[in-house]
Amino acid sequence: MAKNTMTLTDNRNGKSYEYDIVSGTRGPDVVNISTFYKDSGMFTYDPGYTSTASCESKITFIDGENSELRYRGYPIQELAGKHSYLDVCYLLMRGRLPSPEESKGFDLEIRHRSFINEGLVRIFDAFPDGAHPMATLGAAVMALSTFYKEHLNLEDEAEFKEMRRRIVAKMPTIAAMAYRNSIGVPMIYPDVDRYFTENFLYMLRAYPGGKMKNLGNGLKDEIKQVEVDALDAIFTLHADHEQNASTTTVRNVASTEAHPYVAIASGIAALWGSAHGGANEKVMDQLRMIGDVKNVPSYIAKAKDKNDPFRLMGFGHRVYKNRDPRAETLKGLQDKLREELNLDSQLLDVAAAVEEAALKDDYFKDRGLYPNIDFYSGVILTALRIPVEMFTPIFVIGRTVGWITQWSELKQDPAHRIARPRQLYTGK
Repeated sequence: MAKNTMTLTDNRNGKSYEYDIVSGTRGPDVVNISTFYKDSGMFTYDPGYTSTASCESKITFIDGENSELRYRGYPIQELAGKHSYLDVCYLLMRGRLPSPEESKGFDLEIRHRSFINEGLVRIFDAFPDGAHPMATLGAAVMALSTFYKEHLNLEDEAEFKEMRRRIVAKMPTIAAMAYRNSIGVPMIYPDVDRYFTENFLYMLRAYPGGKMKNLGNGLKDEIKQVEVDALDAIFTLHADHEQNASTTTVRNVASTEAHPYVAIASGIAALWGSAHGGANEKVMDQLRMIGDVKNVPSYIAKAKDKNDPFRLMGFGHRVYKNRDPRAETLKGLQDKLREELNLDSQLLDVAAAVEEAALKDDYFKDRGLYPNIDFYSGVILTALRIPVEMFTPIFVIGRTVGWITQWSELKQDPAHRIARPRQLYTGK
């Protein structure tokens, strides 16, 4: 069978160059231009890599035109809220969902790996009160590489698996300690009797000694199952998202033969940006700025005014040109939380009014500006009493499994090379 090829012709000299067209199992075909510079003496130019496939991957697939997101072939709608986050971690790392016995064993191992070395706990003492949790989280994960130096030179699959499980298990503990350090309160250690997501909420909320807040009349501020389920689904929805900015950063750092936890720390740094993982913080800032349902029409008008710099946060997406499939799941969770937790806050009312106004307006519909994951996740995390400064660390917890799975895929690809883009030089 003849190969599919593309011929490129240089109209300056009439020379032509032929390149193979390669097809994946889903998505657009790609043109293999790996020899283009050698053949023509030119580079391709693609700011932001919007038309460049940087790698071959079997992990996550996105079809932005048709609002599709799949992990290992599974639609996200079949995973979020229907399988536990740890089962989804198993799927991403192992390529299949676990059996009930495997699920139980994986959960048990993650619980016991959730503790961190006391030397790392003491590192938090060097950070000042009020430091943003993302800053201390990134620094602590970077420091984690000093406690597991053997992970620098992994030789077999068993070592890869242990390294991946270790970072997934420890990230919620490090994130919770980063938050408690930021507000100057004692650390809470993991409770092995609690599931991954419940344990994280416990480490955020508990008092020294493991006690929960006393509400009076003999009642305790116990963590509700609906809260665990909602946050677990958020972790799943954030678990991986193909070759986004932070994942590409992790892969690029991994290509230099850096320690895997150093690569993860670089992903944390990339995620912190307001155009990436910090977007849901900006959504909440904007909802507070709007302040009241009666103000929504004027802000919608500002967003539509091309001469006004105001932009509605939490609407539209770089990849999804229609609806964000993750947002639909979160919308259902938001409604469920509001009902089961008897939520009735002004902020939720403002969010609902903004959503309703935008979904009815042709300006937003014609441009494919539908609510994305950041719009709903910020509102849900607020309903779960998660401080705004912890929104991005929660993104980190969910995304860690995606990062480390992408790291593993790159390291086990015999064709991988150190990342080295070129440039169009326009200086003196």
